[in-house]
Amino acid sequence: MLNSKFLFLAVCWVLFALYSLGIGQISANFGEILSAIFSQSESTIKTAIFDIRLPRILISSICGGILGLCGICLQGLFKNPLVDPKIIGVSTAASFGGCLALLFGLGAFWLIIFAFGFGILGLAILFFIAHFVRNSSIYTLILAGIIINGFFGALISLTQFLADNEDVLPNIVFWLMGSFVTSSYDKLQILLIVSLPCMVMLILMRWRFNLLSLDEKDLKALKININFLRTFILILATLLIATQVSISGNIGWVGLIVPHIARLLCGANHIKSIPTAFIIGMIFMLLVDNLARTLSQSEIPIGIISALVGAPVFAYLLKRNHKYAN
Repeated sequence: MLNSKFLFLAVCWVLFALYSLGIGQISANFGEILSAIFSQSESTIKTAIFDIRLPRILISSICGGILGLCGICLQGLFKNPLVDPKIIGVSTAASFGGCLALLFGLGAFWLIIFAFGFGILGLAILFFIAHFVRNSSIYTLILAGIIINGFFGALISLTQFLADNEDVLPNIVFWLMGSFVTSSYDKLQILLIVSLPCMVMLILMRWRFNLLSLDEKDLKALKININFLRTFILILATLLIATQVSISGNIGWVGLIVPHIARLLCGANHIKSIPTAFIIGMIFMLLVDNLARTLSQSEIPIGIISALVGAPVFAYLLKRNHKYAN
C-alpha cells in the first residue's frame, strides 16, 4: 500500500516535470504550458514541449528511477550500503559496447544494441567466473565484478586510444559522461519495452529483500532457494542497467546516494524503501538534467552534474548517519 511520503514524492515529481517543460531556450510559464498542452493549434512552444522536452523528461526520469531502484536492490542483495549499480561490472561492459559502436561509426540504433548486448555479456562473464571458482557467494560476485570492471575499463581506454581525435574521440568522451540530448519517443519506447517489466517485477518482489538480510542457514531453513533468488535479481538488475546505459550513457552517484535518502525517509524496510528509491531517483535525475541544460549555453554532461551534486549530498548523509550512530 502506498504511504503518504511516496504520494508526496510523486506529486513533487509531477510539479518538477511541469516546471521542466517550461525551461530551455524557449522559456514558458505555467499558463503558457497549459495553453500549449490543451491548444489544438501548432506553436513553437508546443513543438518544443511535445517533440523535445517531454520525451527528455520521461527518459531522464525513468533512467533515474532505474538507477535508484537497482542501487537499493543491489545494496540489499549484497548487504552493503556502499554498493552501487557499477559493482557487478555490467555498466562498464555496456559502456564499452557503446564506445565500440561509436568507434566503428555506427548509428544510434546500433549503439543501443551494442551497449545492451555487452551489458548482457558482462553478466554472463560474472556467472562464468562464479561457476569457474565454484562459489556463488556475495564476495565472489563482488570480486568478479571488480575483474569485469577492470577488463572492460581497459577496453574503453583502448577505444579512446584508437579513436580519431577530431571527431570520434569527443563523441566517445561525451557519451561516456552521460547525456539525454538525443532523447526521442523511439528511445522512450525501447526503454519502456525492456525496463518496465523488470521494474515491475523488482517492485512486486520487494518483500523478499527483507529475507536477504537473514543468514543463509536461516534461508535454507525457510526453504528459500537463495542462489535462484540472487541470480534472478541480478538478471533483472542487469537488464535495467544495460538498458539505461544504452540510452543515456554511464551516469554515476545516483544509484549510490538515492538508496540512502530512501532509507532516511522510510527506514530499512524494503517494502517501503524500494518504491521510494525509485521515485527519488526520478526526481533526482530530473533535477540534475535541468541543471545540465540550464547552467551554461552548451549542455553539460549529466555525469559531471550528478557527481558535483551527489558527492556533497553523500558526504552529508555520511555525517548524519555518523551523528546518529554515536
